[in-house]
Amino acid sequence: MPQKHVVQLGDGDRQRLQSLIRKGRASARSLAHARILLKAAEGLSDELIATQLEVSPSTVYRVRRRFVQRGLHEAVHRRAQPARPEQRKLDGDAEAHLIALACSSAPQGRAHWTLRLLADRMVQLQYTDSLSHETVRTTLKKTN
Repeated sequence: MPQKHVVQLGDGDRQRLQSLIRKGRASARSLAHARILLKAAEGLSDELIATQLEVSPSTVYRVRRRFVQRGLHEAVHRRAQPARPEQRKLDGDAEAHLIALACSSAPQGRAHWTLRLLADRMVQLQYTDSLSHETVRTTLKKTN
């Protein structure tokens, strides 16, 4: 069966992959992908490459496809993750109010504050729009 994504390496690409493998300083994933591309350029089937390199056939297929669609660098190296700015629910002022609330006496009919009660009270007092008990837990854990 003919391959949908045919890998054709130029001399420069082949030398870069062989150099990468020879040096062995890249991640194991990058080295495996380089070996996959070299074997795919020889015309071997996905199943045979997968058996020889001890990876799954779907990995071989994905590396082939990525090489054809995006190029050598994208096929071999891991793509950088986008920046994920952490959005804090509580700023320093709200954290201080949470700590003060946790140190205060428990509500009527309760022996002590629960995380959910603290979260609900912070919303009632309008320090934040919404707050999970997990955020309360991590905030109080930071303060000992």
